Amino acid sequence: MTALFSLEGRTAMVTGASRGLGRAIALGLADAGASLILAARDEQKLGEVADEVRARGREARVIAFDLASPASVEAAAGRLVAEGAPIDILVNNGGIAEWGPLHGSKLDHWERTFDVNVSAIYLLCRELSKHMVAQQWGRIINFASYVADRGRPNLSAYVASKHAVLGLTRAVAADLAPHGVTCNVIAPGIFHTDMSAPTAGHPQRAKIFRDTIAIGRFGDPAEIVGPVQFLASEASRYVTGHMLPVDGGIANILSLPVVVEGGSLD
Repeated sequence: MTALFSLEGRTAMVTGASRGLGRAIALGLADAGASLILAARDEQKLGEVADEVRARGREARVIAFDLASPASVEAAAGRLVAEGAPIDILVNNGGIAEWGPLHGSKLDHWERTFDVNVSAIYLLCRELSKHMVAQQWGRIINFASYVADRGRPNLSAYVASKHAVLGLTRAVAADLAPHGVTCNVIAPGIFHTDMSAPTAGHPQRAKIFRDTIAIGRFGDPAEIVGPVQFLASEASRYVTGHMLPVDGGIANILSLPVVVEGGSLD
């Protein structure tokens, strides 16, 4: 059973690895035996995570580039391909979200959101899957959101981009399945990260969101690790093109109180 989930001898690249879910994912993959290539903009913070990976007895390399710049993403991917970096597992975790009503939104905000959340994933999948196809084995794990198949006010660009990630993942899965490469989506709910801080740090707003989560709380970044380890390992070899919600039940369970005559059943 241990061998089924082992990542010994594998190399994984994680974007958005300098903090939050990305950091937790990187450390979790290291715990499963993988070497790491850590990607984000902040080279100093990446270095700190790399030290944590090495403290676990695994190799770590840092590559700093900007997901918001397609040219930067292409250059970084091209460099890795040219060097023959043996990336067996690609975790596209990096992403952004900006709040605001539709009528107040700007085209440059829309374009930046799609550059980071969609175009960067497309470019990294396109380039880094070449090694996977050549060796007839690979795992691609893209990150979407619990809104990847539904609507949400004040997040038009973000919601649209996450729908696009889901569609892209299914297309990539179809392209690469004959070559031993799987591609799946993780759809996280609300976790305690910098991105959720405006919600988690506002008591009234946080309660509204918690009341829609069946488990009744926000996730801890460590709770994303198990699903990623599964999709990165041999245990998931017959799983591709799917979306795995990791959201405490926010997506598919109606957790509002049931009102009955004379009171309610919470």
